[in-house]
Amino acid sequence: MPIARLDAHLVNQIAAGEVVERPASVVKELIENCIDAGATRIEVVIEEGGAKLIRLADDGCGIPEAELPLALTAHATSKLATAQDLAAIDTLGFRGEALASIASVSRMKLMSRTHVAEGGAVVEQNGDERTDVRPVAMAPGTVIEVKDLFWNVPARRRFLRSAAAEYGQIADTVNRAAMANPDVGYTLSHNGRKALNLPPGQSRRERCVAVLGKDLDDALLEFSFEGRAGDGTGGDEAPAEPPRVWGVAGEPSVARATSKFLHVYINGRPVKDRSLNHAVKEAYRGLMAGDRHPVAAVFIQMDPRLVDVNVHPTKAEVRFREPRMMHGLVRSPLRERLLESDITPSVVPAAATGVAGAGSGVGGAPGVGGGIGGGGARDFVSAFETMEPNQKGFVYEEVKRAMAADDLFVRESTAASAADLAAPLDQADQAAAATHTAGASGVTGVRVLQVHDSYVIAEDVDGVLIIDQHALHERVMFEAIEQRILGDGADLESQRMLMPLVIDADAARVALLDDAGPLLGRLGIEAAAMGPSAIGVHAFPSLLLSRGVEPAGFIDGLLGRIEEGDLSGSADALESESALHRVLDMMSCKAAVKAGDRLSDAELAALLKTRDEVERSGSCPHGRPTTVRISLRELEKLFHR
Repeated sequence: MPIARLDAHLVNQIAAGEVVERPASVVKELIENCIDAGATRIEVVIEEGGAKLIRLADDGCGIPEAELPLALTAHATSKLATAQDLAAIDTLGFRGEALASIASVSRMKLMSRTHVAEGGAVVEQNGDERTDVRPVAMAPGTVIEVKDLFWNVPARRRFLRSAAAEYGQIADTVNRAAMANPDVGYTLSHNGRKALNLPPGQSRRERCVAVLGKDLDDALLEFSFEGRAGDGTGGDEAPAEPPRVWGVAGEPSVARATSKFLHVYINGRPVKDRSLNHAVKEAYRGLMAGDRHPVAAVFIQMDPRLVDVNVHPTKAEVRFREPRMMHGLVRSPLRERLLESDITPSVVPAAATGVAGAGSGVGGAPGVGGGIGGGGARDFVSAFETMEPNQKGFVYEEVKRAMAADDLFVRESTAASAADLAAPLDQADQAAAATHTAGASGVTGVRVLQVHDSYVIAEDVDGVLIIDQHALHERVMFEAIEQRILGDGADLESQRMLMPLVIDADAARVALLDDAGPLLGRLGIEAAAMGPSAIGVHAFPSLLLSRGVEPAGFIDGLLGRIEEGDLSGSADALESESALHRVLDMMSCKAAVKAGDRLSDAELAALLKTRDEVERSGSCPHGRPTTVRISLRELEKLFHR
């Protein structure tokens, strides 16, 4: 077949294949045009999931009558003029083929009126046939109707999903756009039923709560940060405006099973960027389970010269000039906000049965750690003394009586001076800790219960704390080891074996030792090949030996994770902070007290003391909660008081 120029209509249909994937794609493109036109209200009407009708109306600046036919022409736009404009795009819609592409695969009607015109004008396009422009009565603004999407491309229409599924995508698109523009009012209707009605002029937080869910309001933490002017520019370029970050992030207790509730925006544009998503997830590292995803909305305002938004036909992906800078710009302020908050989950009783059930909520006053020695616990003694006599003993006595049923083992202890379990790396530290009393806030004599040799029950000013002894000690151990290796830059202390411990291993495992050498050295492990199918362990961390960790099992598990790709096989990656964190997770889990370990009074007191002193004490390194709270109010509900 000879080379020939394609028909203009066919060119538009090919372009539509990139821009118009489904009805939601049409809604996205049209909403962006509405916002660029300065609209304060946008009305979206959908029928049959968008396959039958998509109608958008706005009160923006409008299109002059003479320009209406040009608006439906490929590569015609009012938002770009030169190549320099393309390098610093500050509008949402800018791809000139969007309207032309949509019109080529639908029956489109475009009506518009500027605010200075006496009346409006309308033009219609049906496939490759376009009508003349004619007058129409309408209010200032623009109305676009897209009917029978893909009517002339039946192969594309067959790939549409059910009307309900397509509408779900549209609703998600509208919600994402609405969150980025709280000053704009939105309404959304489907098959005659109004599904969304957001007023204009909301604050950023109000709009985020309206979209994410009002039930999350109390669990959303605000964070913000402003970078330095000039970040990301150099040479003869004018200094860039300082990048700014603002967002809301849900407490770990409201994390979701999918990443659907993570929203990232660049200059008002919703984007999907792996680096920024990773930055948000990293901020939550160790605060929630690895298979959970945070609820968060992150808004970044930055110099448009520092980001390329034209790398994807649908503008869903972007490319940053300084990706590492952007990663830190998001991760650091969010991480700090999470660490300074009391994120202890609350156990909420089921209203119908009066039986406590696991739930999520916000408990206690803000403060690092929360519970004993954190948040409101600073005023524990004075608050306790103001209670009525029957209230003073209520929390302890009723909970003790309830848990004493069956064969439940309950043992009382008083918080007293004890060796500090948080610092097993240094025996001198343990001895020094013996002069301290439990509770950094001055709370002494707190009554403590150990239940089933696995859980520790204590009280704070807000109610009752139930602590998983393994999870809490795992966090304590992790913080101590991390400080030694990453904070102080020192290797872990090791103990040499009188005789090398020989571990059977295949050739692949033996070969890993060369790459893993730098990491093993930092952990205090000295291991080398002893023939083609054996590994000799010559030294092992004193910490792990003192906690009864078996060297053969630990090293086998570590090499297994490297072999399976959980840790990279390159030396540089193995020395990276993220790889070290994953290994420290293993070490702290192995070294921590276990469920079923009976603790002495001194050990219980030391464990509670360390809870007040370490960061992120509300969760273990794997993200499981170390502590849940039953508030006094929730206890009263349980007992119908």
